[in-house]
This record gives sequence, structure tokens and C-alpha cells, in this order.
Amino acid sequence: MSTLADFTATTLSGTEKDLSEYVGQVVLVVNTASKCGFTPQYAGLQDLYARLHERGLAVLGFPCDQFMHQEPGTADEIAEFCSVNYGVEFPMFAKIKVNGEDAHPLYQWLTGAHEGVEAGEIPWNFTKFLLDRDGRVIARFAPDVTPEDLAPEIEKALSATA
Repeated sequence: MSTLADFTATTLSGTEKDLSEYVGQVVLVVNTASKCGFTPQYAGLQDLYARLHERGLAVLGFPCDQFMHQEPGTADEIAEFCSVNYGVEFPMFAKIKVNGEDAHPLYQWLTGAHEGVEAGEIPWNFTKFLLDRDGRVIARFAPDVTPEDLAPEIEKALSATA
């Protein structure tokens, strides 16, 4: 069975990153966009990261332009937008596809079958996946579920033994 450790992704700065670096942490994976009605969730994601990173939370942002062209920017533009507008400090990755045959392998895995978690295509920007410290998917949240609403689930995952 695959885990987060089986994947790599390219950072916004163009570096290939082995996602096994996040095993041992609770990870929130989010497909993002800068011109979406849910874009203000960046603030809540950054707040969660700032408050809970020391306890083991990693937030990983994956820009995606598959939904009504709401992430048209280049990597540099996305990085600047996130930093200037929301003070984003959590890792952001290069723009990817999250649905279809060209979907990034990570998202092919995330949207697949996981015990007790809804499978299927990503409906919109800011769909969130919560992974336990072993890199397994334990929850999926719809785009309209705010980062603040995730806090109890994240706290529970952080408190679970690794």
C-alpha cells in the first residue's frame, strides 16, 4: 500500500522534493488557486501552520489551474502572491493537474481508495487531504470546509501516537 513517502513533487522554486521528508508529521495537502472564491483560505492554512507546525503539522500547497483558469500565474507569480497577500510560509509546489490522466501521481493516489475516506475526482480548488504521521490518508475535506473547521481533526491526528 502506498504512502506519502512514495512520491516526489517539484517545489515552486523548481527543486524536486522527496515527500518522504514529511513522514513523521501530520500532513494537510491542499490544491490551491490565487483567483478563487476560496483563496482567502490561504490565511487560515497559514494560521494552522504557524500554530501547529512545532507540534508536527506540515501544510503542502499544490497550485492547480484546472478549475476555470483560477491559477494562471507562473511559479514566481504564485510565490509572490502567497507571500505578499497571505504571508504563506508553508511549502508550496509547482502547478500541477489534480484530475484526469495527466494528474500528478500524488493526486492519483490521494483521490483513490483509502479506508473510510471518500474517493473520486477533486471537485474544486482547496480540497484538503489529512494524512497521519505514517503518510496515510485519514480524511478528505470539501473545498468549502475552512481551515479553522479542520483544527479539531488536525489536533486529534497530532495527538495520536505515531
